[in-house]
Amino acid sequence: MSRIGKAIITIPAGVTITENNGVVTVKGPKGELSQELTAGITLEQNDGILNVNRPSDTKQHKALHGLYRALINNMIVGVNTGFEKKLELVGVGYRASHSGQKLELALGFSHGIVLELPGEVKVDTLTEKGKNPIITLTSHDNQLLGMVAAKIRSFRKPEPYKGKGVKFVGEIVRRKAGKSA
Repeated sequence: MSRIGKAIITIPAGVTITENNGVVTVKGPKGELSQELTAGITLEQNDGILNVNRPSDTKQHKALHGLYRALINNMIVGVNTGFEKKLELVGVGYRASHSGQKLELALGFSHGIVLELPGEVKVDTLTEKGKNPIITLTSHDNQLLGMVAAKIRSFRKPEPYKGKGVKFVGEIVRRKAGKSA
């Protein structure tokens, strides 16, 4: 069996899981998420423990076994505690501000970038004197949160010579030596 797929999932208090016609719905204090199951993957729920089972040992079923177990676990963690990603703007004059669900970025272009965020993603910007601006994104949907963070990072990826750009907090940018004189 898949090591990830055969691991049990403990269901925290306040989270309910229902399966109806191959669609798993997870409800919790932070929201509700649903995922469609394919290829005969089934769920067993007993006493606050959830097991993901596969119908056979074919290569595709083995792959989907671990995948759906990870997706369902992320859904449970998301509706219970939520997810957070932080992005850092490295560069002179790089700024970020938000108003409601609109994120305004100044990343060294001749124009500002305005990004309309989905309703499930909450944004917060922090600007302190002498430090790089930080954008904090929080959501109960890990998949959507990763897509939004990747979109923001794609506006100005960190470059290898000076390290300027949008990077995740804690990300290490591999630096190159410049021209040798």
